[in-house]
Amino acid sequence: MADKPISDDDAFREAMGDVQPLARKARVKLTPKTELRHNQLARQAAATEVQEKDRNDLSGEYIEPVDPNAMLSYQRPGVQHGVFKKLRLGKYSVDARLDLHRHTVEQARLAVYTFVKDCLANDIRCALITHGKGEGRAKPALLKSCVAHWLPQLDQVLAFHSAQKHHGASGATYVLLRKSERKRLDNLERHQKRRL
Repeated sequence: MADKPISDDDAFREAMGDVQPLARKARVKLTPKTELRHNQLARQAAATEVQEKDRNDLSGEYIEPVDPNAMLSYQRPGVQHGVFKKLRLGKYSVDARLDLHRHTVEQARLAVYTFVKDCLANDIRCALITHGKGEGRAKPALLKSCVAHWLPQLDQVLAFHSAQKHHGASGATYVLLRKSERKRLDNLERHQKRRL
């Protein structure tokens, strides 16, 4: 009877059978983590608080000034002209308002960001931001310029336009917001029921 050929795996195991791994010396001496000192904890907490508080993506870069009486107008690509015209003419119901009078630029930046976020969370489609014209001030239309600069940076804003006279004219701005996911699904279901 002929010898059965040995497989490569079996030959390897037989050759390595009495091999012992080499002892390894640690290259880095690890010390147990000591308790953080009180001031380190305070700095850590402050840094975390700043990160949580300032998740505002609106830039504070150079903002091009606009004329106090200028009409603000912005339409994101894809927004239907009829929808924009209805916004421009003030035909949408204003469901939320933000008044920026007596705000600093930083306060206004935070207020606009939070306001848009809150509107979206509450299914508000059309809002009004009153910023004033800033006439008679050292820097006229400062907050108006900021609003014109910040709103296009927010993906949730589909369009905006200076308000009609009864809502504040060029001292206020209508803002059209995206539908929330919940509203979008509700509309889809409603349209599907009509087709049945």
